[in-house]
Amino acid sequence: MAEVILAKTAGFCFGVKRAVDEVYKEIESGKKIYTYGPIIHNDEVVKDLEAKGVTTIRDDAMLQNLSEEDVVIIRSHGITRETMTTLEATGATLVDMTCPFVKRIHNLVSEHRDDYNIVIVGDPVHPEVVAIKSYGDATTKVISDAEAAVSYVPEKEGGVFIVSQTTFNLNKFREIVEIFEKKGYYSNVVNTICDATRKRQEEAKAVASGVDVMVVIGDLKSSNSRKLYEICKEVCAQTYFVQTLEDFERSGGDLQRTSSCMPSITVGITAGASTPNNIIEEVQKYVRNDF
Repeated sequence: MAEVILAKTAGFCFGVKRAVDEVYKEIESGKKIYTYGPIIHNDEVVKDLEAKGVTTIRDDAMLQNLSEEDVVIIRSHGITRETMTTLEATGATLVDMTCPFVKRIHNLVSEHRDDYNIVIVGDPVHPEVVAIKSYGDATTKVISDAEAAVSYVPEKEGGVFIVSQTTFNLNKFREIVEIFEKKGYYSNVVNTICDATRKRQEEAKAVASGVDVMVVIGDLKSSNSRKLYEICKEVCAQTYFVQTLEDFERSGGDLQRTSSCMPSITVGITAGASTPNNIIEEVQKYVRNDF
């Protein structure tokens, strides 16, 4: 039987839980419920909501079908300024569940775009970053790695204003900021990585560094889950990234071989901000009883 260490911060963050709870609450109204994009990056949750009649809006073309009788819930990642304008014109009831920490970044970028070159540190295709960028101007750039930071050149006077995707890797953010400082640009840096993300990453690394095997549970499309996997993999070679118990069972052969070579085995578990508790509990129970 394996000893299991479960990270305290594993699972839903404040913003995700708030958005998911709101969708389930709105379902009870009996109205037609839409979410703009998957409410979270977790296929299991999205499938359950769709089974209850919730429709996911996956592109703006679907907005043409909305009416004043419909309810549209904006996910925690937020949406672009342009999409918000289009949604408001439909007459549908809008329930804005944009995470307050993300909304803060929208306001910062909007407030400083005229006086600074805006730089967003993050994944350029992540919906949160796409939305943040829309609050900037034509000179606003997204930088995801050190190489891009080295080659960056401001397009206008006034210095550089730097913010971050809320779920970005904290160490990589610091590395990129250091590059800007060495380049000699006047920079105004606001670390907008949310505190829950920072704690989750730090705790995941601490747990992974003290166990034989580390398991990261999260949707493969989840940015914060992928970053947890990268962080854990750096300090624990036997790190697994799974979405559900079924995924874990399929990859469990390697873990079985690892456990058979050890008189006792310690397994660490963490989970991304979009991972429901029931999936965490299933994996935890499986590891504890079968290894």
